[in-house]
Amino acid sequence: MGIRRVGDRILRCVGRPGATPVVLTVCAVLVMTGCTAGASENSGNAPTAARTLASLSEIPQGVAPTVETEPVPHSGDAADDPAIWVNPTNPGTSAVIATDKQGGMLVYDMAGTQLQYLPVGEMNNVDVRPAADGFTLDGSPVVLVVAGNRTANTLAVFALDPVTRQLRDVAGEAIRPGLEVYGSCLYRSPATGKLYAFVNSKEGQVEQWELSDVGSGRVGGQLVRAFQVESQVEGCVTDDEQGQFYLGEEAVGIWKFGAEPDAGDAGTLIATVSPAGPLVGQVEGLTLAYGDGGAGYLIASSQGDNSYAVFRREGNNALVGNFQIVAGRGIDGTEHTDGIAVTTADLGSSFPSGVLVAQDGENDGAAQNFKFVPLQNVLPG
Repeated sequence: MGIRRVGDRILRCVGRPGATPVVLTVCAVLVMTGCTAGASENSGNAPTAARTLASLSEIPQGVAPTVETEPVPHSGDAADDPAIWVNPTNPGTSAVIATDKQGGMLVYDMAGTQLQYLPVGEMNNVDVRPAADGFTLDGSPVVLVVAGNRTANTLAVFALDPVTRQLRDVAGEAIRPGLEVYGSCLYRSPATGKLYAFVNSKEGQVEQWELSDVGSGRVGGQLVRAFQVESQVEGCVTDDEQGQFYLGEEAVGIWKFGAEPDAGDAGTLIATVSPAGPLVGQVEGLTLAYGDGGAGYLIASSQGDNSYAVFRREGNNALVGNFQIVAGRGIDGTEHTDGIAVTTADLGSSFPSGVLVAQDGENDGAAQNFKFVPLQNVLPG
């Protein structure tokens, strides 16, 4: 096991994998569709959805949701993480795919109506990549969504029908990472076009898996990289244009690493958790709003003060400010948010400039759910 010091912290490399591919049970949603504006949760929206975003010096302190989803099926701490699939032919019929960490996967329409619930296990983080990214199964482009199954300690795979927006299981032979499955996110290399899944654990371990088509409509994976930080991690997101991997060490802050498999284990701590902020209590969900020309914003859930910290995507990720999602239009605000997702894509009349989706840890009078905020209210353009 190699050890490297980065700043005042120590990263431990947990070893290199062998070269034998295995079939993944990646909780991925695969959609047979041609080309898409694309979006993803922990890894933000796909670069093809980028639009001009204003270079903000400040952001609104409070924004109200305009839509909330039906509650998740289980009570207590159940709703966890959302991801956004953008329908390329009819954006208004896009969907939010979400996890119930007490029992399964959910699909909602853009009005918050539950379209499907699959009781497939304790599902945690979820992420998506569009067909335009070039991942294919049996020669056909698919949209890939990945989530960790904590019940089986595996990653799992589904396909999403773009017409019915229903999931079906297309998992191959199970893959069991050499860690306790917790957070996860996807990365498409701008250099090679290859698709990777990052998975992490409560012990701070991180593994990177290359995903591939192994035939018969199944997804295969090969472990290509592993490293570790000092304490519990979960939220992660990648920048598919700039080749970066952001990781939330919950009680410490946000790390930025290279996302390519040969990037090593050296990272930079770009924001810290402290009582003074910008991250209070612990950092949870991470997502990216892509703008044109490398601009855009990294958004993080600051769970201890019920806020969301906004950092610039470019340069040294300078802090812009924090905002809260507050009650309005008969919908309550959000508290203790876990996962968040964003897309800058046009999603039709309700969300013409994109949407921010946030898990609500204290949905008034009901089980937890997810709130939708028009993106122009968060990031005025």
